[in-house]
Amino acid sequence: MAIKFVLLVNKQGQTRLAKYTDQGMSVEERRALEGEIVRKCLARSEKQCSFIEHRNYKVIYRRYASLFFLVGVDGDENELAILELIHCLVETLDRYFSNVCELDLMFNLEMAHFIVDEMLMNGCIVETNKTNVLAPIQLLEKAAA
Repeated sequence: MAIKFVLLVNKQGQTRLAKYTDQGMSVEERRALEGEIVRKCLARSEKQCSFIEHRNYKVIYRRYASLFFLVGVDGDENELAILELIHCLVETLDRYFSNVCELDLMFNLEMAHFIVDEMLMNGCIVETNKTNVLAPIQLLEKAAA
């Protein structure tokens, strides 16, 4: 397992989506880890690189508008591949929500989780094709209509 967690956080440091593949942590440990990582990432300037090391994780992050996308991985994972994953996730969310924003995530959290779940499974990237990721959602929406 390479990807340990995915966090979507606003500029104030509030977590809007959290997906963990590492089941060995308690809720309190996750909350503490999130707080530490978010404070570190938000304190960095735009001129600094988007990779930090924290505890036994490498954290790759990117800011899109008012949201920060943070992915925690094992130390030997390829940072550029994770940046590509983040960009693909943003493009997929943009396609579904028509220019995703923080409110979209807050009011449609289950769909945001569904999209992340379609792209990642057990810490591995399983799908990066936006059309394939969104196809099951479109089928559900057609069936409900």
